[in-house]
Amino acid sequence: MQRISRTVNEFPRIAIGFQPEFLDFQRGIRVGNLEDNQRITRILKLALEGRYQQSMVTERWGRGVFWQWIGFLSRANRSAMPVSSHVSFGCSKFFITVDTEEKLFKCGLQVERGYEKAPKDYPQCELKPDWDWHRLVRALKPKGHMERELRRLVMQEGFRVHAGGWDVRARSFSKSNFPDMRTLRKILNAAPAEEWAGFQVYFAMKEVEVRGFLGADLVDAMMAIFDEVAPLMNRCMAIPLATKPERFPSEL
Repeated sequence: MQRISRTVNEFPRIAIGFQPEFLDFQRGIRVGNLEDNQRITRILKLALEGRYQQSMVTERWGRGVFWQWIGFLSRANRSAMPVSSHVSFGCSKFFITVDTEEKLFKCGLQVERGYEKAPKDYPQCELKPDWDWHRLVRALKPKGHMERELRRLVMQEGFRVHAGGWDVRARSFSKSNFPDMRTLRKILNAAPAEEWAGFQVYFAMKEVEVRGFLGADLVDAMMAIFDEVAPLMNRCMAIPLATKPERFPSEL
């Protein structure tokens, strides 16, 4: 990735206490028993709110000291949903995760479909007509903006794509097998209705790569990745993210 070293201007670098070893490739992302300036949830939330000048909501999968997945979504986009403003499942999200099976740290964009036919105990997880998922699927058309952005990210910047459910039937794409948009759309539409499905565009790092960063530089890398996928995210949301100028007064 070419722009991985951008400075996180919205959070004082000298105050960042996050350490690469908090990304544990055996247990997940460490968030417990840490000070605020060490906790990646707090650091990224402040950085994203400064970058995009709007309130962000933090979501997570996991409990205790180590979480497996953390997401950040626009509160304004969620609030604009006429049916689903009380839940976050329908919103596009920036995410980070440590995949303890693949031994990869993943960072990027996620859009969830949830269930088309939800279990009776989880009605809030059933796909609704106001979810960002519908805009995503409509945008996957040949020669469209989404295809151009996906092609740039995957073919030039080394990003990967996950499409479908979360089992062996899911499809993964990289530079070696970049899909056409009709195929990608077909895969998403074919995900089993009674199973959770979603779409991710992410940059992956091995443990040795993560350990090669200083803490503040690793936060820089996450923010640079979010910047790269933000144009795709905006295509999926009712209320797009409003970006700030590239240069800040302190840099002039």
